Amino acid sequence: MERNKGRQLAEVTAIHVIVFLAGLALTGTVVLSAIKTFVLPRSGRNWITHGVFIAVRAVIDRLLPLRRSYKSRDALMAYYAPVGLLALLMAWLLMICVAFGAMFWATGPDNIYYALRESGSSLTTLGFEGPRTPIHTALTLAEAAIGLMLVALLVSYLPSIYTAFQRREEQVKLLEVRAGSPPSAVEMITRYHRIHGLEQLGEQWDKWEQWFVNIDESHTSLASLVFFRSPRPEHSWVTAAGAILDAAALTRSVVDTPPNAAADLCIRAGFLALRHIADFFAFEYHADPHHPAQQISVTREEFDDACRRLEAEGVPLQADREQAWRDFAGWRVNYDEVLLALCRLTMAPYAPWSSDRSEIGRR
Repeated sequence: MERNKGRQLAEVTAIHVIVFLAGLALTGTVVLSAIKTFVLPRSGRNWITHGVFIAVRAVIDRLLPLRRSYKSRDALMAYYAPVGLLALLMAWLLMICVAFGAMFWATGPDNIYYALRESGSSLTTLGFEGPRTPIHTALTLAEAAIGLMLVALLVSYLPSIYTAFQRREEQVKLLEVRAGSPPSAVEMITRYHRIHGLEQLGEQWDKWEQWFVNIDESHTSLASLVFFRSPRPEHSWVTAAGAILDAAALTRSVVDTPPNAAADLCIRAGFLALRHIADFFAFEYHADPHHPAQQISVTREEFDDACRRLEAEGVPLQADREQAWRDFAGWRVNYDEVLLALCRLTMAPYAPWSSDRSEIGRR
């Protein structure tokens, strides 16, 4: 009899230890997720953030077919990132409540309801369930501190998001003046030819190189920024990036102007930024393509049509059109796949040579 009681006591103690350790592990997982999402100054994927945003996107994707116009779908998608962030905070708090509820249960009364009640009281600092033992006091203080930390992290995270968002959107808005709406590489080159002169394009390459560097840093460390939409439904940071990269590629391949290293650097900064963002979302692409003309979504007919439009506006073009096509394909292949993938991911508005050939654009 005594031996059976001792065995049962050992089994109960082992269960309590396992439950306590499980709650401690879940707490550590949540804290690590918050650090990766809010504090770590580099891209850090974690299953909690990933799962919450996928769940919110699944709900929105269910609702999108009910909206007929792109404007109404864009208005719905505008809620994706803000709702995702709030849902992420709620998921963290719920997991913390469950984790500490397990630790309260393992160190106190065997009633699960009272353990969760004490955990909820500690997390919300309402105080309707006071700690009963010294270890419960320690758990109460720890849970209250973690709950406040998670809320404070989100609050301090928002100004960083909107500062980076404002810096990004300033250039996107200015592009409408220079490249039209939707932004077009051909339109940008012809406008500069008519108004400023093609030699002034060098200033734009410098500005957009810095813009690409900024989004490379901000859109991987603050990944929700990828889904923050422009104030106007016809604007998008993805289509703006595509228009600038195409304009620089056309300038370097077919426009007859003196070589400008600034355009080369802008293209390189651009495709590196898009690739780094694509890496965060685990998109596959050819990092070292070998057949550029066969691997880009822009056709030879579209390229020739762009050349005819430029020529009609009096833009000086290279005489060797075959070599120009090969040069353009050699530039475009570096960002073609990731550009279209990001257009699909963000449900970007219509723009030539980018979202118009993504799955959403075709639909």
